[in-house]
Amino acid sequence: MSTPTRRLTVAQALVRFLSVQYSERDGVRHRLIAGTWGIFGHGNVAGIGQALVEAGTGANAAMPFHQGRNEQAMVHAAVGYARHLNRLSAQAVTTSIGPGATNLVTGAALATVNRLPVLLLPGDYFAARAADPLLQQLEHPVEADLSVNDTLRPVSRYFDRITRPEALVPSALNAMRVLTDPAETGAVTLALPQDVQVEAFDWPEEFFAERVWHVRRPAPDPAELAEAVRAIRSAARPVIVAGGGIHHSQAEEALRALVDATGIPVVSTQAGKGSLRHDHPADLGGVGHTGTAVADEVARGADLVIGAGTRYTDFTTASHTLFQHPDVRFLNLNIAASDAHKLAARTLVADARSGLEALAAGLEGHRVEAAYEAEYRAGKGSWERVVEAAFRADDENAVPTQTQLLGALDAVVGDDDVVINAAGSLPGDLHKLWRSRSPRQYHLEYGYSCMGYEIPAGIGVQQAAPDTPVWSLVGDGTYLMMPTEIVTAVQERLPVNLVLIQNHGYASIGGLSESVGGERFGTAYRYRAADGTFSGDPLPVDLAANAASLGMDVLRAKTVRELREALATARASSRPTCVYVETDTAAATAPPAEAWWDVPVAETASRESAVRARQEYDRQVTDRRRHL
Repeated sequence: MSTPTRRLTVAQALVRFLSVQYSERDGVRHRLIAGTWGIFGHGNVAGIGQALVEAGTGANAAMPFHQGRNEQAMVHAAVGYARHLNRLSAQAVTTSIGPGATNLVTGAALATVNRLPVLLLPGDYFAARAADPLLQQLEHPVEADLSVNDTLRPVSRYFDRITRPEALVPSALNAMRVLTDPAETGAVTLALPQDVQVEAFDWPEEFFAERVWHVRRPAPDPAELAEAVRAIRSAARPVIVAGGGIHHSQAEEALRALVDATGIPVVSTQAGKGSLRHDHPADLGGVGHTGTAVADEVARGADLVIGAGTRYTDFTTASHTLFQHPDVRFLNLNIAASDAHKLAARTLVADARSGLEALAAGLEGHRVEAAYEAEYRAGKGSWERVVEAAFRADDENAVPTQTQLLGALDAVVGDDDVVINAAGSLPGDLHKLWRSRSPRQYHLEYGYSCMGYEIPAGIGVQQAAPDTPVWSLVGDGTYLMMPTEIVTAVQERLPVNLVLIQNHGYASIGGLSESVGGERFGTAYRYRAADGTFSGDPLPVDLAANAASLGMDVLRAKTVRELREALATARASSRPTCVYVETDTAAATAPPAEAWWDVPVAETASRESAVRARQEYDRQVTDRRRHL
């Protein structure tokens, strides 16, 4: 008996296949590839572009299409979308060959570093080599099958080049497998040669049947669980380091239940902040180099560090100088074995929610000593007073500082607003000071810390949660990297709120440069002076006017009072709105770093600033530990 088939091009078949893929977790089904972002060129317009037209172009299109302005930004938007939906729904990105394809690399790296799913569909050279070399094709003298798309291999969790129509079937299935694997997910790349995209083939109808990909919740191994319970019961000063895996697993309630029962305090990475509400008595805030004083103090004295869904980056561990208890040991709950084994830890390789629920059951009746609870709660109270001081503005007519800006925003947002940031000095201030009210409110991309992420990610979050107020916070340096998707927000009528902070340069790196002997070289946006340095007057750049020229409503705020009014107006608006403010960089209202970060300093130098910085470096590095 013959198998029913359908004759379609490779591109048409791929779009049709993607339109009937679903994910499922806890009995809830989601569209797996909810839409496709695209910029068309000769490498994809006749293939994927035509296939999208075939799928429908209106509100009922089988594959919704989103028009972007920059390929990297399209990936950022897709990542923001997937993160907000707990990795259960993703988007695809199609580009031409050449620069359109290589523009994907930074976005792909960000997705893979952060373990967030996105499907990349770059065009590629002719598989048949009928026309060779093509416009925008890279030629290699000894590797004829190499193309610029190979730059996506190291930043993709799965990569394939589809050189024959029938190769699409296993490759497309593998792509879905990786996108829905909670331990393996990240960027997935299917490179599509131009001629193969348009080639017709008789596809088995079964390829286009609806498929539901179950997102598993593996339970902990009984032996590992027993060891973990024994370790926690024997610890005098345990602390939980909550990472992004808590949010991806939707394990916030399980974490709260465990903490309520045991009294174990929680400190958070950038990705894990919001795992507990800020006003929970056991939530001590951010940990590590940008952490709170109480979180870092508790971490220094912890005899058991319980990592829950964290990768332990250098900011979290303060470059391995934070955990200073002489007998400190680690217990890591993680769905990825490679992360669970970090720091020579006891391992609990499992889904975060399943693991936390199992721990809670095994720890029934156990609670930390009352004196330990009283100690960290007192520290939390002291830190709250630090936050209040940083947010407070005694003069409503003064130019706001950056922390006063955050205080003004804190007073305006609701529990479900989303605040997005990725780079500059804001991540440190937000990690220390922001009061997270809900699991997905605090959206910090600090795995790759990519300047330019915030505006397109805001679009992705708006697509994922249309009725949610979204705030993209950027400095002038980040804004200049990638303002292009403002046009997309305007086109799609998405009311993304942009808070644009003008501080005339790379403020964060300027401060770091000064601390490591770099003397703020090359970090200010100023005219070149007579001595050849960039130390003249600030550049007369009007970024507010630029945002307005791209279609945004713009509100300029010069004082604390005007800032509060502008933020409230923006939140109430149904249009993309920019609140532009120049902050006071001279007033020091941000709390200092409570832990070190290892940025190596020149071992020999003639300038006194570098010599002093090296002396401080040598002092700090002595605290580094190898946890074995």
